[in-house]
Amino acid sequence: MRGNRVIAPLAVAILLLVLWLCVSYFELVSTFALPDPSDVFVRLIHGLNDGYLLSSAWQTLHVAVIGSLIAALIGIPVGFGITHFAPFSAALEPYLAASQAIPAVAFAPLLVLWVGYGTTPIVILCILMVIFPIIINTAVGVRDVDTDIIDAARLDGAHGIRLMKDIEFPLALPGILAGVRTGFTLSVTGAVVGEFVIGGQRGLGIELSTAQHLTDAPGMFATITLLALLAVGIYLALRAVETRVLAIVS
Repeated sequence: MRGNRVIAPLAVAILLLVLWLCVSYFELVSTFALPDPSDVFVRLIHGLNDGYLLSSAWQTLHVAVIGSLIAALIGIPVGFGITHFAPFSAALEPYLAASQAIPAVAFAPLLVLWVGYGTTPIVILCILMVIFPIIINTAVGVRDVDTDIIDAARLDGAHGIRLMKDIEFPLALPGILAGVRTGFTLSVTGAVVGEFVIGGQRGLGIELSTAQHLTDAPGMFATITLLALLAVGIYLALRAVETRVLAIVS
């Protein structure tokens, strides 16, 4: 089962690469729009060796981590709140739904007006993209806790904060961690979109924007490849941490 989790995605990646090589070799698409994979690889290695791609990746990751942590600190308590307090849930849930109907990138120009340029509006954009899945997954995880366990804990004298901390939180942890994992992946997207739209000095979004303005297709593909590798690495790392934490808790 574990082997399939590695072999299946690797097989898809190899298939896509072979397809890309065939399209490039037979010149089915102009290299102006779809560069040769070797050119992208050379540009990626060059950017990593020179350090500018690593520096940009670190800046994007740094912003994404800050946004994810803040979103988790806000989203998890809110998820518990909408589960336990019906008036709070009734007041907040329509706005949570409405927030998903508005693309987060649409807030970028407003964030510039409100807080100016720099890292702050990009972090806020990450928070806006991350917080919804964390809230929803937390709420679903808490609601899925077996009511018999809750009733037994109450008979033993567990109430309020103690009940949430000692019973509900550990049992809802798989859902909460899944929300954090999903949200963190979105935060990387939010950071790149924020850098692309709002601007800045560094970041993969800046590299992507620069390559676009120069009509540098290999540069764009190299940046996108690094971004994809970064996202996969983050996802797998968080999955491993999630597995370890759940093993400790259980």
